[in-house]
Amino acid sequence: MDTQSILPRIGALPAGPLDAISDVRGVMVGHCTLAEGPLQTGVTVVRPHPGDAYRDKVPAAAAVLNGFGKSTGLVQVRELGVLETPLALTNTFGVGTVANAQIRAAVAANPAIGREWPTVNPLVFECNDGYLNDIQALAVQEAHYAQALGAAAERFAQGSVGAGRGMSSFSLKGGIGSASRIAAIQPGLRHTVGALVLANFGRLPALTIAGRPFGRELARLQDQGLAAEAGRPEQGSIILLLATDAPLDARQLRRLALRAGAGLARTGSVFGHGSGDIALAFSTAYTIPHLAERAMPAVAMLHETRIDPLFEAAAEACEQAIVAALWHAESVGGRDGHRRAGIREAAPRWREWLARTEL
Repeated sequence: MDTQSILPRIGALPAGPLDAISDVRGVMVGHCTLAEGPLQTGVTVVRPHPGDAYRDKVPAAAAVLNGFGKSTGLVQVRELGVLETPLALTNTFGVGTVANAQIRAAVAANPAIGREWPTVNPLVFECNDGYLNDIQALAVQEAHYAQALGAAAERFAQGSVGAGRGMSSFSLKGGIGSASRIAAIQPGLRHTVGALVLANFGRLPALTIAGRPFGRELARLQDQGLAAEAGRPEQGSIILLLATDAPLDARQLRRLALRAGAGLARTGSVFGHGSGDIALAFSTAYTIPHLAERAMPAVAMLHETRIDPLFEAAAEACEQAIVAALWHAESVGGRDGHRRAGIREAAPRWREWLARTEL
């Protein structure tokens, strides 16, 4: 599907060839989607590189914009500044199961874990998909993580897939979205910032697309049920993952992760009380060996005064990724007759609406 033909273009920075997080070399994404009656959920996995994430750790840092969430593994990331497993996304009640699957996969590849070597830090992020998905069924199993991991590739689906299958945004269908932006650091030096989001947040009247009050117009034209829902407080959550090939340390990556909040705010979020908004950034510029016998990398970090273009790219990529999640998402029906319409169904004349709404 031609991305540019189905969704609005955000910002002015150039995108990578796929306009996805996998434009950062080595990063891959895979999904396992459960879509059967009241079970509308799944798992999404982001691999930071094709190798063993435990033996070759990448630097990383997280920023908690609003902590209404149940993710696991963030404490150790904050302390040590590295990833030890691929990043996993799922529903709230699937966190423990997926963490177990990550542990089993790491132990299978490295039998010394938990014995001669330290334990492994599973890293799982979640959003509550209980409106569409029968979350009490605990449908996510360890095998679903393995399937998503095995499916990881540079080209991947977006929208109502994987962990995004049952997610809602702005009273519409949410889900998985991705984008990338190229940051010009100085003449002859460019770095890529890629974003992947699990979007499950927002109030319809607040939805802002490319600076335009798109949701306000859509809310005015929708049925009474959707209009009533639009008046409720913001709830839900969003997970924002950033990858870059720029050489940054964990402290700098935390600064980059914070800029995901700028892109999130531009779409109309105020990081509401009931919304868990967590961002994580990692760099693929170098890896840190698990074994002390191996040499540590000798890497010159990007100078602090040259980091602003990466901040701009992070904000723009996250904003674009949220838009991508909405525009790629197909309509989904789930438990108890609940249904979320994809934005292209709810607003088939979206191009016309965007053109006529005032900046």
